[in-house]
Amino acid sequence: MNGILKLAFKLLVNDKGKYAALLVGITFAVFLMVQMTSIFSGILTKASSTVINLGAQVWVMDPAVTNVASSIPLPTYVLDAVRSINGVKYAVPLYSGSALVKLENGVFQFVTVLGLDDNSLLGHPELIEGKIEDIYAENAFVAVQDTEISKLGNPRPGTEFEINDHRGVIVGLAKVSVSGLFGIPTLYTTYSRAIQYIPSTRFTIAYILVEPKSNDVIPSIQDQVRQLGYVALTKQGFMQKIADYYKYQTGLGTNILIMTVVSFLVGLSISGQTFYTFILENLEKFGALKAIGAKGNELVYMIFFQATFSAIIGYGLGVGLCAVVITLAKLRIPEYSANITFTTLAFALVMVLIIAGISSYIGIRKVLKIEPFDIFRS
Repeated sequence: MNGILKLAFKLLVNDKGKYAALLVGITFAVFLMVQMTSIFSGILTKASSTVINLGAQVWVMDPAVTNVASSIPLPTYVLDAVRSINGVKYAVPLYSGSALVKLENGVFQFVTVLGLDDNSLLGHPELIEGKIEDIYAENAFVAVQDTEISKLGNPRPGTEFEINDHRGVIVGLAKVSVSGLFGIPTLYTTYSRAIQYIPSTRFTIAYILVEPKSNDVIPSIQDQVRQLGYVALTKQGFMQKIADYYKYQTGLGTNILIMTVVSFLVGLSISGQTFYTFILENLEKFGALKAIGAKGNELVYMIFFQATFSAIIGYGLGVGLCAVVITLAKLRIPEYSANITFTTLAFALVMVLIIAGISSYIGIRKVLKIEPFDIFRS
């Protein structure tokens, strides 16, 4: 069997032009599939940035909420009811809203404002300049130093701005795990200051952040919150709900799916056509092998090895090319959204193996039909 596979390898790489064309087709298809799915993965991660950065284990919200940016205010009594549930260690309110700020140079800029519980500051980010206790100072805000901070004029501690006719002061700079999706800077302050400075509806609680006494009581908390007419989602559950919203309720998921299918068809058509041409050009060699005693299953192994070997090499080249492009893009465009995940790599691998399987099938049908006397007769 080793001799058959060595022969198959030599036949494959003997025509460097055809082999290169085969690799280019598969590489291009893998590059597009990984690129599209990586961009989608990056977008979903950024869409859940608030959930990831705050890190609360359980989120209580209105059932109609589809993503973290479309919060529906909760009545105050819901907070009291959640705090009274058995198994809840503590529950705190979170303000989440947008505001228009006027910078020192007169430029206006929309920002996302997160108001943390005054007593616990649950979910506060890690500060790289200043102290989190300074958030209790008059007019105090903490700015997130991410790719969007330049839109605030790259403020430093002590920088002043105006928010809804109120004076605001940056008292610290924070770092977060994931920046936001829509290119809007983020400011943290206390809950009481947020509802005081920003016009709000009658209810001001966007979400209730719950810390359970143990993971075992989370199902019980969810059941009791459901009886109140609301939903309690774990961190992963909320992130999945956000992902489902962008996948199925917006055009984003459909567009990415179409581009991925097109990439698959491009790779399949190029590799299938090239591999079929390769089989036709080497038909005499396969016939000669059959004439000297090569069995049909050995020829099948040869063709399957050639297709699979080409697919794996093309897969590696495609993933490597995509990684280089994404790295260079992030160096030039810091807010570029693309994450290569194990799921993305596994999906692309399955697709490229399907391409190899179909290409093999095309070649196998042709080779198994050939008879040795047809070769020698010609």
